[in-house]
Amino acid sequence: MAVPDALNDRLRNVRLLAIDVDGVLTDGRLYFQADGIEIKAFHTQDGHGLKLLKRAGFHVALITGRDSPMVSQRAAALGITHVHQGVEDKLATLKALCSRLSLELDQVAYCGDDLPDLKCIKRSGVGITMPNAPDYMHTHADWITDALGGHGAVREICDTLLMTQGHWDAVMDTYL
Repeated sequence: MAVPDALNDRLRNVRLLAIDVDGVLTDGRLYFQADGIEIKAFHTQDGHGLKLLKRAGFHVALITGRDSPMVSQRAAALGITHVHQGVEDKLATLKALCSRLSLELDQVAYCGDDLPDLKCIKRSGVGITMPNAPDYMHTHADWITDALGGHGAVREICDTLLMTQGHWDAVMDTYL
């Protein structure tokens, strides 16, 4: 996990991980069956990382521009209650969520992969994107994960937050 050293203090301040869905929790491809039903593939390690974060006391939010029953199902399976779908202004949604949780934007790590995420990436305490995001997104992010979106990038973020904030030994003790 190649996190720039300069981010450690900001990562220690994070209390909310907010993420886009398509291209972050998935590889960005949309699959449709002949009957029009949409299918999404989620990485199990990403999901387990989000569960570990929640167990450690972090807030987790999904903020996506699309509406999908699959996102609702995945969020419910992971115990994520802050799910915002069909969002056009992601920053306004993020600010409103921060207000409800009594958090400041500098306590947010936001991960997104495309232009609708740009304001959140720029305004959050830690703005994150993945290598498979367009290059212009890389120039605005504080951190580019090693893993690709839909292929463990979210788990990388979760593990890094847990390690940076001193929760990793407790996580490992659970499984040893």
